[in-house]
Amino acid sequence: MVNLHRRVAYWGVTLLVVVALASCGMFSRSDPRTDPAPLTEYDAAISANTAWSVDIGSGAAYSFAPVQVGDRIFAATPSGAVVSVDAGSGSVNWRTTTDRRLSAGVGSDGTTTAVATARGEVIALDRDGKEKWSAQATSDVYIPPVVGDDVVVVRSGDYRIQAFDVDDGELLWSVQRPGPALALKTSMGMILLDGILISGLPNGKFIAIDTYSGMVQWEGSVGSAQGATDLDRISDVVGTPQLQGPLLCGTSYQGQTACFDISRGGDRQWSAKTYSGTGIASDSRQVYLPDRRSDVVALALDNGEQRWQQQALRNRQLAAPAVTSEAVAVGDLEGYVHFLSRSSGELLGRIALGGGAIVSPLLGLEKDVVVQTGNGKLVRVSLN
Repeated sequence: MVNLHRRVAYWGVTLLVVVALASCGMFSRSDPRTDPAPLTEYDAAISANTAWSVDIGSGAAYSFAPVQVGDRIFAATPSGAVVSVDAGSGSVNWRTTTDRRLSAGVGSDGTTTAVATARGEVIALDRDGKEKWSAQATSDVYIPPVVGDDVVVVRSGDYRIQAFDVDDGELLWSVQRPGPALALKTSMGMILLDGILISGLPNGKFIAIDTYSGMVQWEGSVGSAQGATDLDRISDVVGTPQLQGPLLCGTSYQGQTACFDISRGGDRQWSAKTYSGTGIASDSRQVYLPDRRSDVVALALDNGEQRWQQQALRNRQLAAPAVTSEAVAVGDLEGYVHFLSRSSGELLGRIALGGGAIVSPLLGLEKDVVVQTGNGKLVRVSLN
């Protein structure tokens, strides 16, 4: 399932349209070509075990992704639950429940933690999980906030990026770009880098904004809209921007994966034709993404050439991947997490976590991976 935003200019109304897309494609489930690949038997090269598991709330969505700050992991669920968990032991540092349904979370700098609602309310919690302030964005928020550089930043459904003062919630600046008629509701994220906010946009571009002044520093095209219909022309930048040394990489839906050299003013170094609905992960050598069929593809970081493609997980509706020192990890529609070799794409191991489909992006640690399951559990999976 991929959700779409339809933006209607007349009266400024925003209509949410939900389109059933099997494996991110407009096909009937009766077509056997779209059936999820059965799990294959293979000699596991690594052992995956549950290090700890914590109940954090109920519900799941693309816009809820756990984040790590130091030795703590923060997470939220649509039910309104927000938690801080010790990364090593899984013990809960604090737990709170807002009195609102949440549409996106979580962002944190370790001191302030932020979540958002479908009505555009931005809620900031203090270091103990108590509400610090709330502020109103201009429209619905379905992308996790980011916190840092003394600001809380959200991107709302009217294609506006807004920064609020981390201490009191005062609106500091707002940047808006024109957007298409249709935009996705899927895995998306923003990052902060040395006083610069980097976000993808529904028009297929990256934008870099000075977090102190709100001045736009740079824009670069990841993918461009093509096709005769609004649906054909969807080109949102999906997933979270990836930074490897001087290279900033991202991918666009029905478009391209591209890397830019930020040490040279954001010059585009390469682009490759791809089709991803969830986003990418990366390491110092390669970029990894599930394509529209959930084939996992590795592209060379330096030039975008395809290094390998793993088809064993086809149509298993993979969530945005994560990279550990041992493997590339992906979660699927049945609650399995699969581990692939970074060098060859070979299947190395898997673990069943249950709880329905994994839709939240995975969080890669040095050797392990943290998974937010479909039934509201936060699980750390250790690899041996």
